[in-house]
Amino acid sequence: MALAVTVATVGEAVARIAYASSDVVLSVQSALDSESEFSPTLRALSSKHTPGIVAKEPQVLAIRHNVDPLLSAFQPLRAGKIVSVTTSSSILLPSVPHLYKLAQYPIVIHVALRPYGQPEYSEIASIRQCGFLFLQSETLLEGQDIALTAHALALKSGKGVINFFDPANSSKDDHISPEDQRLLRNLLDTDAAQDYRATSGGESSLYVDEGRHPTILENGVPSNETRGLPQAGTRVSLEAPETKGRNGEESSVGSSERESSIDSRPTLSSATSISSTTTRPVTSEDVHTFLSGIWSQIRAATGRSYNLFEYSGPADAESALFIFGSTGVFVDELLAARSSNEFAKCGLLTARLYRPWIGPALVESIPQSVKRVAVLEQFRRKTVKWGPVLMDVLTSLKTGPSPSSAPIIVGHQLGYIEPSTARQALRGIFQNLKSPTPIQNLEVGSRLQSRDLLNEYSLEQPKVETAYMKILDQVFGQRLHVANRLGSVDAGISPSIAASPEFGFGSLLARMDHRQKFVAEVEDAAASRDFVTNAPQKWLREWALNAEDPKRANILAQEVIARLGTDGSRLAAQLLSSKRLFFKESQWLIGSDAWSYDLSNSGIHHVIASGANVNMLIIDSQPWSERAAADATRRKKDIGLYAMNYGNAYVASVAVYSSYTQVLEAMIEADQFNGPSVIVAYLPYHKEDDSPLTVLQETKRAVDLGYWPLYRWNPNNEDSGEPNFQLDSERIKQELEEFLRRDNHMTQLMNRHPEFSANLSESYGTEVRTLQKRRAKDAYDKMLESLFGAPLTILFASDNGNAESLAKRMGRRGRARGLKTTAYAMDDYPLEDLAKEENVVMITSTAGQGEFPQNGRAFWDSIKEAGDLDLSQIRYTVFALGDSHYWPRKEDKIYYNKPGKDLDARISFLGGSHLVEIGLGDDQDPDSYHTGYNEWEPKLWQALDVDKVEGIPEEPPPITNEDIKIESNFLRGTIAEGLEDTSTGAIAASDQQLTKFHGTYMQDDRDLRDERKAEGLEPAYSFMIRCRLNGGVATPSQWLQMDSISGAYGNETMKMTTRQTFQFHGVVKTKLKPAMRAINKALMTTIAACGDVNRNVMVSTAPTESAYHRDVHQISAKIADHLLPATSAYHEIWLKDENDKQTKVAGDAIIDQEPLYGPTYLPRKFKITIAIPPHNDTDVYAHDIGLIAIKGSGGRLEGFNVLVGGGMGVTHNMKKTYPRTGSMFGYIPADKIHIVCEKIMLVQRDNGDRKNRKHARLKYTIDDMGVDVFKHKVEDLLGYQFSPPRPFHFKSNIDTFGWQKDEFGLNHHTFFIENGRVEDTAAFPMRTGLRELAKIHTGEFRLTGNQHLCLSNVRDTDLDSIKALMRQYKLDNVQFSGLRLSSSACVAFPTCGLAMAESERYLPKLITKLEACLEENGLRQESIVMRMTGCPNGCARPWLAEVAFVGKAYGAYNMYLGGGYHGERLNKLFRSSIGEDEILEIMRGLLRRWAVEREREERFGDWTVRAGVIKATREGRDFHDDVAEEESEDEG
Repeated sequence: MALAVTVATVGEAVARIAYASSDVVLSVQSALDSESEFSPTLRALSSKHTPGIVAKEPQVLAIRHNVDPLLSAFQPLRAGKIVSVTTSSSILLPSVPHLYKLAQYPIVIHVALRPYGQPEYSEIASIRQCGFLFLQSETLLEGQDIALTAHALALKSGKGVINFFDPANSSKDDHISPEDQRLLRNLLDTDAAQDYRATSGGESSLYVDEGRHPTILENGVPSNETRGLPQAGTRVSLEAPETKGRNGEESSVGSSERESSIDSRPTLSSATSISSTTTRPVTSEDVHTFLSGIWSQIRAATGRSYNLFEYSGPADAESALFIFGSTGVFVDELLAARSSNEFAKCGLLTARLYRPWIGPALVESIPQSVKRVAVLEQFRRKTVKWGPVLMDVLTSLKTGPSPSSAPIIVGHQLGYIEPSTARQALRGIFQNLKSPTPIQNLEVGSRLQSRDLLNEYSLEQPKVETAYMKILDQVFGQRLHVANRLGSVDAGISPSIAASPEFGFGSLLARMDHRQKFVAEVEDAAASRDFVTNAPQKWLREWALNAEDPKRANILAQEVIARLGTDGSRLAAQLLSSKRLFFKESQWLIGSDAWSYDLSNSGIHHVIASGANVNMLIIDSQPWSERAAADATRRKKDIGLYAMNYGNAYVASVAVYSSYTQVLEAMIEADQFNGPSVIVAYLPYHKEDDSPLTVLQETKRAVDLGYWPLYRWNPNNEDSGEPNFQLDSERIKQELEEFLRRDNHMTQLMNRHPEFSANLSESYGTEVRTLQKRRAKDAYDKMLESLFGAPLTILFASDNGNAESLAKRMGRRGRARGLKTTAYAMDDYPLEDLAKEENVVMITSTAGQGEFPQNGRAFWDSIKEAGDLDLSQIRYTVFALGDSHYWPRKEDKIYYNKPGKDLDARISFLGGSHLVEIGLGDDQDPDSYHTGYNEWEPKLWQALDVDKVEGIPEEPPPITNEDIKIESNFLRGTIAEGLEDTSTGAIAASDQQLTKFHGTYMQDDRDLRDERKAEGLEPAYSFMIRCRLNGGVATPSQWLQMDSISGAYGNETMKMTTRQTFQFHGVVKTKLKPAMRAINKALMTTIAACGDVNRNVMVSTAPTESAYHRDVHQISAKIADHLLPATSAYHEIWLKDENDKQTKVAGDAIIDQEPLYGPTYLPRKFKITIAIPPHNDTDVYAHDIGLIAIKGSGGRLEGFNVLVGGGMGVTHNMKKTYPRTGSMFGYIPADKIHIVCEKIMLVQRDNGDRKNRKHARLKYTIDDMGVDVFKHKVEDLLGYQFSPPRPFHFKSNIDTFGWQKDEFGLNHHTFFIENGRVEDTAAFPMRTGLRELAKIHTGEFRLTGNQHLCLSNVRDTDLDSIKALMRQYKLDNVQFSGLRLSSSACVAFPTCGLAMAESERYLPKLITKLEACLEENGLRQESIVMRMTGCPNGCARPWLAEVAFVGKAYGAYNMYLGGGYHGERLNKLFRSSIGEDEILEIMRGLLRRWAVEREREERFGDWTVRAGVIKATREGRDFHDDVAEEESEDEG
């Protein structure tokens, strides 16, 4: 039996009613990741798409309290939406300017008073004249009814209503039932809501009086009348007022005439633009009438009664308490009073309707027997002698029908009352009240301590925003002074005030003045003879001369303080009492984009206008993705532009997740600038606890599209002849462009950066996409006009190119049959033309979890939502490409070809008729999707009556990689010409294959694809460059040069790959050639780092055996050089000198032939690695050739055991593809090994599959031929046989972290570099630290095969300085969990075009979530090899891990178990297509079992096999057999 739903808190009750009664609910929260009283309920209702009464599905918008939240109400209100706000009282006073205008709209603001348990009612009293109607509730049940009343009243009156309450007052009330839906529907005047929606007008400034005010039609219909806008209102007839004064006077008295913004007189002469005989303003009488009607309905439905003023107590009471505050503490005492009790003759009064204040209703509510009234006001910020409620009560009673008999009124200030002292407090109140000379404004209860009161609103810096504070601390250290730092103690000052720019600026001015006086004191002291010794004077004079120079002053300060400390004089002691002033601070104000809403009146303006040397860091947190939904009436200004226009300030626009280096440069330059400096810093987030990945993606979009340009502006640069403006990103927005065009800055910028000119001249945000679609289609249609035959429009959606390839091939075949064919990507097609087409073919592949490919999503969204699109005139068919086994579980079979099936159903629903039924292509068919396609296409030609056309020309075969290679002229292609083409950031498709041989891949930033497409831009193309670094060994000089390249040409990061080399990302085409030259200048190269050739040769780092490592490393270099491609194309394309001549590198000869490779090179890539036992840290079993170094009797290298046929690449659900471990061929002496590698490569060259690249690797060649046959072919080429393998032993395949010594006494330290990414972050300036180490290190940097770094050959004499730098930059920390230290991930998103899921950016977070379980089970230090890749191609060698996660779709992974800890055994599929929750559940269970069941020193992978969790994989062809989760064969 289901439990009945109940409502527990007044916040929940109010939120439910606000949601049901509104089109839009603004949920104001202190932070987006912290809850208010209302937000959990609102979020729950919204997430469930719960329908409302006023709106089908109300919109809930969460807004931070410090960003002027009520501004967000204007846009929906002016658009005719019914709006409510849920908030704490903290926003009321700052929002006063908006309240006066909002009062003329039917908006409801629900206010929870703060601080909790000790609320401040003065904020309500302070805004009493703003024109709103004010309602108050005290209990949970009242809170529900009054919230309902507020919404009904707003609709009936057309006025704004503020419903306020103390949430703590009802915290102990019993739970209640949810609101009565029938009552809610009856009370909410939906006709009035519809009429109001018709009032939506155009744009209007916040500062212009619209003339809007509610009026009553003389026939009784209230209306919202606005000059220039149509009338709107509710449809409730006015009735004669029920409440009169005792002598029949109207209900309005002096108090309301003076203070209420609603005219209490029903005078008709106050009408608006319509004659006074037809309209008049809404008066307090009308409000009273509306309330009476609303409360009558509530009483009839529930039995609960409400009045304007609520009296409870005996009818013959002699005294009364009028409480404007929390009543709960007194209610129990008063209601429990017996006849003999001292409170027996006392009643309690509260205002249900606070504004308009209707005095006669108060008079009527008080028994005539009452002689004395105590007014208790819960105000802690007393600003006037007589409280406003006291004056209201006094005026009402003293100007009533019998002023001479009015009761005595005594005011009291109500403080905090402990429940246990409530009786004592009441006793004090009544003693004072009954006194012949009562004390006015007597304080009752205790006041909050000042610090408690000031901290009533929790001000916290959002977690993500700490990034910039950390950088400031790193850059300036002890010099840093943040004037408005949160948490600092400012006696008597509210935290909200202390955090403001105005207060911070004032405190800085005082601080600077204090220091100037101190400098004067020092100058006087330097001339004084009051020191004991003569030493201080000299140092003081020098310090005074340099007091404003931060670097010099701070160095001298240490010396001055030391001299004064040893002097002992009174003057020295006096100066030392202010010794902090000897240091020149870097003074900062820190703020948020909340400061940008009213710049001309803000502290920002004061700082800039003053010219003072103050630095401001202003963090803007609005995500780019929200900019389109931004409220146009929110007056957020561009602070950077404002400051630049002022002319005297240094200005920078930065984004730490885009360019850490630029942030550092800007902060240093701001500190050095003598004047005001403004750094606007981007840190976009939706919630304060957003992940760094979310912030990174939002930042990239904003910077890439010009929404947040990176720049620096220094007006002092003119003095040195330098340009004021420095652009640090490639695109700028329109407002900035207009500023730069003034004073010729734009021209200068284009001249300096001609490669950016196309971007710079095109303003951000231009809506060109629709125009592009239209022009492209019109041009194509015009071209086809001269052709004959039936038209055929082919639309495709394709992620990997297969659907696009089919569409274009169909287009060619259709034209050959006489059809007028056109082919478009779905998103490039103007949807409005679809109904005019005759024959339409739609071809779509399947992405992710049954999703449309990226270039078809917008088309599908439009088709899906287009309910009025009539397609009855078109004939259509659909062909869908998918994989029936990709989602193996029965419940997931719906994802098989889902986009095509959905599209077919939708077009049919919209009236389209089939040419032929939908065709389904399945990757599991014998010929993949071609099987289904070849059955479907002939039916289409038959339906179009072109199936029997004769003389159709034979189609040329598709161009393959083999064709590209053989036609490339030894890898030249048209690469050089493509690099010169500035019209695009891309190169030709064939050249994209060839550049791999040169060590670079073209990629695009997948985080930006959708946004750039929406802006009509091509993808954000860039290039990945991979170096060839034999054995992973680099010099300190090379490290510095690689670091410089990453900053100058890449994305400011370096990736250390699983192949022991450097990789750079984000290199745009214009920087590609300079980057290549810089790499070669470092005596490194990139040729053969990728492509169908032998790639980088790997070697174990072996830090404890330096001589042995040197032997092995020399062999690796010999192998690499021997197998290097001989073409001169690399030098010709990338390395030309000033005279356009080829440049030789390291003395290599320039030739144009390939004696080893031939013109077509190898069938696929070829990889060689060397492992030095006992460490298999290069995964020797995973490569085409794996060499196991064998040590001779003298401790030096003797030879190698040779493994052949390893390989990692796999295709999901294609069982013909599999990973394989190398087969042991035998032993070869060291001096012959390079020849052996050559012969193995040649056998693969001549026998590998060149028709099917998925079957072209050596592992398939060796399995197809048989190990023995392949081995004999190698031996035939060698002329001798392999010797039997020598014994060896591996004990791990992970790195050994921390310090180790080798046989020469040299030191080696292996750093943990998570997933090989070398970058600076606010929390960890790793890249900077490694750069500083490289400047002083004299040994080697060894990159490991696990993506870590070994600092090698450190002398004992250098240890102290090395360790000091490591501590400074946190590089000495290797105290991570064994799981984290043993983990590895590939790059995946955003740059890898093959990635299906996150990897490098996600694995660290997943491990963090598992570490608590490791701790619980005592496994924190246990090593478990865990690897993750974004696709099954295996870059991080996941198939050898004990636990592996391989991306299947975004957020979904295949899970593999059972790999060998030493890298010798493949793992096997355990679960398919699981998300994070299931991963965590499975892993936690397995880890708990392993902790209990494992045998001594049994590794996790071995245990999973022994325990029967997974079956062991004996060889590659066994990989897909006996998996733990069989893939279902049926489609379900």
